[in-house]
Amino acid sequence: MTTTEPHPLPVTTTPPGPPLPPGILAACDGSDGSLWALHRAMSEAERYALPLYVLGVVNPSPGGYPPGMAELVQESIERLSSSMADGLRRAVSTVERARRAPFAGERLSLHVALGQVVEVLLAATVGQHTLVIGTRGNGGFSRLLLGSVSTAAVHHAACPVLVVPAPVAGAGG
Repeated sequence: MTTTEPHPLPVTTTPPGPPLPPGILAACDGSDGSLWALHRAMSEAERYALPLYVLGVVNPSPGGYPPGMAELVQESIERLSSSMADGLRRAVSTVERARRAPFAGERLSLHVALGQVVEVLLAATVGQHTLVIGTRGNGGFSRLLLGSVSTAAVHHAACPVLVVPAPVAGAGG
């Protein structure tokens, strides 16, 4: 899928907190796999008349910060969050363009959360109808395996998980 202009939806920066009301949760990182998953998540939300939550996670500190360093990198964290928010808007626009129709479900909201990706994603599954997530791989043998985030979701999510594979090349409609 190719990208297009960002969707005008506002994005909520979601601190860890109470779960969202039941809906379809789509994990989105801007990869092709997450766009295919978002496409399917829109269909699922429309089919079940549920809200659609598109979640992007920013891990501002993969290795942790030394004492006193967190305040110095706050501007970078804000830029990362803003970039992820823009990426979520673009993802929704791209998928709606590919579907040739805007999302017609109950409600669509975009969320950016800070933290370790797997932890945040698993916490967000509490009380949800379904998590829709794509697979990721770098070609070769890795295409036969689920990515680490998808694997963690399948084994530890608090709701059913729908893993969306990449479309088969040359397969018709």
